[in-house]
Amino acid sequence: MRIAPHALTAVAAVSVALLAGRVYQPVQAQEAPVLTASQIAALEAQAFAAGGAPAGLTAPEAIPVEIRRGETFEQAVRRTGIAAEEASAVAATLSNAMDVSSMRAGQKFETAISKPRGGRGDARLIGLTMRTGPASQVTVSRSFDGALRLRALEEKVTHETVVLTGKVEGSLSRTARREGAPAAIARSAGRLFSHKFDMDRDIRANDEFTYVFDRTVTENGRTIGSGDLLYAQLKGVTFYRFKPAGAREAQYFDATGKNTRSAFMRTPVERGFRVSSSFGFRRHPISGFRKMHQGIDFAAGMGTPVIAPADGVVVEARRWGGYGNWLRIRHPNGLESGYGHLSRYASGIRAGQRVSQGQVVAYVGSTGASTGPHLHYEIWRGGQRINPAGVRTEEGTVLAGADLAAFRAEKARIDRIIAAGGEKRTQQPTMAGGLRPART
Repeated sequence: MRIAPHALTAVAAVSVALLAGRVYQPVQAQEAPVLTASQIAALEAQAFAAGGAPAGLTAPEAIPVEIRRGETFEQAVRRTGIAAEEASAVAATLSNAMDVSSMRAGQKFETAISKPRGGRGDARLIGLTMRTGPASQVTVSRSFDGALRLRALEEKVTHETVVLTGKVEGSLSRTARREGAPAAIARSAGRLFSHKFDMDRDIRANDEFTYVFDRTVTENGRTIGSGDLLYAQLKGVTFYRFKPAGAREAQYFDATGKNTRSAFMRTPVERGFRVSSSFGFRRHPISGFRKMHQGIDFAAGMGTPVIAPADGVVVEARRWGGYGNWLRIRHPNGLESGYGHLSRYASGIRAGQRVSQGQVVAYVGSTGASTGPHLHYEIWRGGQRINPAGVRTEEGTVLAGADLAAFRAEKARIDRIIAAGGEKRTQQPTMAGGLRPART
């Protein structure tokens, strides 16, 4: 029966040719072009739609499923309304590509389900798609003969070194995110620039910035991974990422090879804040009396991360009168930093705990004598409070010898990437289809 339509088509073509007085010439088959992963995915979607509504069933409906705690894959599929034997067949088909029994709670997948028109009887699975990795997925689809077919698909992946430029609109972090920088890259750049700038007062609208970073994207444009920040530039201040020989981790240097990391960051909040009260005499917002304000207040949203401005050891993490939840850190350069009105401490923060520069140590709150969410920030020297805005400390070392030569080579590579506007390296996908079908 499958041959008959093609035979009739051939007979009709010969008849037309004879009637026209011409000799019939068989059509030469053309080799089908290789399909991309996105084209295959589109065809699969069309196939699901073309599967249409089997007799007595509605058009396929997309139903997302998430495996619940204590639930097996088959039980999760059963919740779509299909029969137990069909759920078992789906599991058997999928087991050709993965261990179905090892699936855990939280695993998600999409199904296409046709339901009985009269409301009676079991639904029928038309297709199922499950992501198995950042750029890979498996699909189970029903063919025209009723069999379930399995296909494993991996998208083409491109490794990019991105050169992102923009002008500040609002905050630097939010602008970078709008321009396409991953959250981790925006945070890293903000932390670096906080060594040089007061992020609330020094950064203005239309200030230009440039970030260079690695990322991995699929052919559909999804970012599935991001690397490190390789370069950052803002208001003439530049950072190049480089790992000196013997160093435990990479550091950031200016164009001459000088370590740009200062011993003390300018602010303990990276983003989303404003200075609501400076160091000096003021009228107290609660008592109404004019008195000395021995710190700086940063107005920020409840729960905004607070970071350590330098390496140090936690001295206190406790409740302290009008300061509410209070934190004090002793630093190796003879300074101590204090934080008041905190909503909570970061995990593991307690007296005696060592912290590193840039580490999240607490979160903004409104505990104690406070009129709203903000961070009260103090700096102590020799037991006396000093103006945090006036703290200046020396910067890091300057590269020399073999390290300086290696840094210059890495700097030249990054500069070439910036001049070229970025670079891309494509990784071809692998596909496997036509696995053993399972009939229902």
